[in-house]
Amino acid sequence: SSRTARSEEDQDTLWDAWGSWSECSRTCGGGASYSLRRCLSSKACEGRNIRYRTCSNVDCPPEAGDFRAQQCSAHNDVKYQGQFYEWLPVSNDPDNPCSLKCQARGAALVVELAPKVLDGTRCYTESLDMCISGLCQIVGCDRQLGSTVKEDNCGVCNGDGSTCRLVRGQYKSQLSANKMDDTVVAIPYGSRQVRLVLKGPDHLYLEIKTLQGVKSENRLSSTGSFLVDNSSIDFQKFPDKEILRIPGPLTADFTVKIHYAGAADSSVQFIFYQPIIHRWRETDFFPCSASCGGGYQLTSAECFDLRSNRVVADQYCHYYPENIKPKPKLQECNLDPCPARDGYKQIMPYDLYHPLPRWESTPWTACSSSCGGGIQSRSVSCVEEDIQGHISPVEEWKCMYTPKMPVVQPCNIFDCPKWLAQEWSPCTVTCGQGLRYRVVLCIDHRGMHIGGCSPKTKPHIKEECIVPIPCYKPKEKLPVEAKLPWYKQAQELEEGAVVSEEPSFIPEAWSACSVTCGVGSQVRLVKCQVLLSFSQSVADLPIDECEGPKPVSQRACYSGPCSGEATEYTSEETELMHGSLQEFDELYDWEYEGFTECSESCGGGVQEAVVTCLNKQTREAAEEMLCVTSRRPPKLLKACSLDPCPPR
Repeated sequence: SSRTARSEEDQDTLWDAWGSWSECSRTCGGGASYSLRRCLSSKACEGRNIRYRTCSNVDCPPEAGDFRAQQCSAHNDVKYQGQFYEWLPVSNDPDNPCSLKCQARGAALVVELAPKVLDGTRCYTESLDMCISGLCQIVGCDRQLGSTVKEDNCGVCNGDGSTCRLVRGQYKSQLSANKMDDTVVAIPYGSRQVRLVLKGPDHLYLEIKTLQGVKSENRLSSTGSFLVDNSSIDFQKFPDKEILRIPGPLTADFTVKIHYAGAADSSVQFIFYQPIIHRWRETDFFPCSASCGGGYQLTSAECFDLRSNRVVADQYCHYYPENIKPKPKLQECNLDPCPARDGYKQIMPYDLYHPLPRWESTPWTACSSSCGGGIQSRSVSCVEEDIQGHISPVEEWKCMYTPKMPVVQPCNIFDCPKWLAQEWSPCTVTCGQGLRYRVVLCIDHRGMHIGGCSPKTKPHIKEECIVPIPCYKPKEKLPVEAKLPWYKQAQELEEGAVVSEEPSFIPEAWSACSVTCGVGSQVRLVKCQVLLSFSQSVADLPIDECEGPKPVSQRACYSGPCSGEATEYTSEETELMHGSLQEFDELYDWEYEGFTECSESCGGGVQEAVVTCLNKQTREAAEEMLCVTSRRPPKLLKACSLDPCPPR
């Protein structure tokens, strides 16, 4: 070969170009051919100088015989140890399947007549693997060297098993005085891996009918392997059992029958793979719907009988559940513009529509549920548009070239609003029996405070409480309502502190007071959070991402006077203490008085409520120390100047 034919890879490895392929080692049945190349370097080249491929992958005629047997019989006219023998092949040698071992007919003499069989000889009788240069090489069902592709149960190379069906069953004999024979099972042409096991005194036999209608019978009289209408059969006969194996594919219709031979009942178990004889076959594309200017053409499917090689009625293919009719394919055609002289697009007489059919849908219906998961539906239909732009419905199969849009979908799958109860407030008294309050909010799936919760399931917002500290003056028997003028405002503030789509400060609940009596402190965690609208989840942000004043994270609290050990008080001291408590509890208290100026003149700002310690009798401002610190209301903010700013 010319060296100029070398590829870049061959030049890099300093190999000459591959030579031409040799003649095939066999004329049928699968042989081997080789090709050589020469190393052009003075040093050794990497790789092999010979390569192989399979060839002559066509079945040999039945009269050709076994290839290994031919090689053994070639030594019949050569004396071995001074004597002529008729040599028969010894197959399936597990130690060296590619040596030519033969056995003399009528004798126990087994001789290796050659160290290697000819290239293309099968390593084993039930395998496609072949011997090449004395080594067994893997061959797939695609007849390619090195391929691991195998046949499926239907005999299709690299198939998915969809062209046949497994048939499994059992027959039990029913003795009758006037009936000596019965049909066990009919096994059609093309079936594979047939196996029947009879248990009992009766006997199996075969009736055969070829595709040409010729009938014959085989009585299966003795154990052995034999051919019946070119189908290989293996039959084993025991005193109380018979086993029939046919690897297939069957070359005719076989009917397995039973002949009653004893008084006892018999049973027959059978299993085989039956070919799906009627299969859908896709047609070619029909003529284009338009002669120019763009149209479409479709395929169809027809039911085809594999035995008779002809088209039959669709009902034959519908008989097999495994048979799924292929959907029509659709493609555009005749896209060239129409000639100007015509002035219009010529339409084929069998169809008047253009362009491609398409799916159209109605709007979704309202969701069946406002929350917690519902369903909404719509109608989807296949439509076509003619050259005038008129849209009309057509058969659905014309749109099957694209997936049909869903007609039902889930909706409002988020959770329904739920009541969320905040922590309880401190008791309204410092000793004895009082009341405590809590804020109860209706929270939706985004954490927003909205309506929609059932009033019947709302948790209560107040309850009685008892402070385990003895009181030193008579108290009302009934619980005292909270006398906190900022209570309503505080409730509104707590309800407003929910996560939104704008970064905002979200304070958590206050901790318990650090002391059990006297003045202590409370702390809480304040986070900067935002609601991610797409995923409906809350994300934490750095503190500096939130604008406006940050709510306080620490405050003073008053847990009542410290009693310490029991003390004897005089009447004057008792009266003085009671007067002092009354002054703090009833005379002075915190109240909101107006708001600060807005932080912005436009575009949205914040105002903070002004908290003042007031004498409730005179309504005059007092020193803050006269009001109980633990009752100081939290910061109250409200939005202001919400009008957009004018253009610059």
